[in-house]
Amino acid sequence: MTQMIAHRGTVESVNEKHVSVRITQLAACSVCAAQKLCKSSDSKEKLIDIVSADAASFSVGEEVILTGKLSLGLQAVLLAYIVPLILLVAVLFVSIDALDSEPLAALTAIATLAVYYGFLYLMRDKLSRKFSFTIKHIKEIL
Repeated sequence: MTQMIAHRGTVESVNEKHVSVRITQLAACSVCAAQKLCKSSDSKEKLIDIVSADAASFSVGEEVILTGKLSLGLQAVLLAYIVPLILLVAVLFVSIDALDSEPLAALTAIATLAVYYGFLYLMRDKLSRKFSFTIKHIKEIL
């Protein structure tokens, strides 16, 4: 059984096949009794664009549930943080050895990251299809 991420949200707008949903992302410690005394608990509002064939069945102001696979979240962290870190360190060490110039090696490593993130930007349409949420009416869940 795949683990799922679920967020409760409110529909902000509905277009042809797009539904914009506002969610409140809470910190993990937001359910703690001492959260008012602690400075680490926070929340952020985010607007999520969902592509759905039945977008017309949703209305502005309606409460909905957004679900996604946990494994996709882990893959996103891998692509956004882990791969660039490994790439940066690997290119830096290889460049230092090959170029005998630390400033030039550092610039080469940073340029490699720019190319990597540029590649991710060019692949954004394909990635957005892979990393997507599913929207459901709350009444379907209850």
